This record gives sequence, C-alpha cells and structure tokens, in this order.
Amino acid sequence: MQFRVGQGFDVHRFGGPGPLILGGVEIPSEVGLVAHSDGDVLLHALIDALLGGLGLGDIGHWFPDNDAKWHKASSVMMLKTVAREIQAQAWRVVNADMTVICQRPKISPYRSQMVEVVAKALDIQNTQVNIKGTTTEGLGFAGRGEGIAAQAVVLLEQR
Repeated sequence: MQFRVGQGFDVHRFGGPGPLILGGVEIPSEVGLVAHSDGDVLLHALIDALLGGLGLGDIGHWFPDNDAKWHKASSVMMLKTVAREIQAQAWRVVNADMTVICQRPKISPYRSQMVEVVAKALDIQNTQVNIKGTTTEGLGFAGRGEGIAAQAVVLLEQR
C-alpha cells in the first residue's frame, strides 16, 4: 500500500461584488473575493493539495486564469474534475484537513455545510473532512480584512 501527502495554500483579496463563496458555500457578504473563477480560496487550496499529492502540478496548470473556459467557474466543479482524476489513477482520499485564515466571516456557522460539500465532491465520508477557521489576531493582510487565505493537507492512498 502506498500513501502520499499533499499540501495546498491559496490567497484572494476582497473586492468587487459578492457572492463570497468558501468551501462551496455561499456566505452572505457585501463583497466577494477577486479571482478568475468563483474565488473559493478554500477549495483552491484543497485542489492544490490533491494535485500536489499526486505530482500533477497545480491549480494554475489545470485551470489557467488566462483561459476563458474557467472564467467565473465553480470551484466545486473544478474539485470534482480533480476527484475524477484521482479515481482514474487508482488513488483515494483518506482525509483532508483545511484551515481558513481570516478575520471575517466567522467560519463556524458554515462549517458543517462546507464539510458536506467537500465530502460529496470527493465521494468520501464527512468524517474524512475537517475544516476550521482561525484569525491572525489583527496582523497582516488577513488581520486588516483585506483578504482570505486557506491551507489544506491531504492524505492519499493507492487503491
């Protein structure tokens, strides 16, 4: 049995109209995140972790921001595309652990819904997905409310 670990990180700044989408969940907000796609920083970090674990490059390679096909694209759809590739290569996700780094919004009211979206997209159990939020105690761009960052770590197992 072979295992691989992947890690991902992403950042997007606030700007423009909403919606604000995190973990595939629309969160009430007057502003969204600036991005070519829907700007779901959490799923972007997860996608990078999954691709990295399999040595398949990164989100920019798979879903380039200079390709009109991905303009305003759903990050859930991108995650499902990567999930199909994982299965095609005879791997499976053992677990995914993610952290959203921001002063606002608070993640806890949306956490269980985010877990469900991710688990469904990856075709795994909710217990295999963990999402948490943290602040930077007012420090840096996240602390000033300029944007949101996210980190993800995944464990993959060859079937």
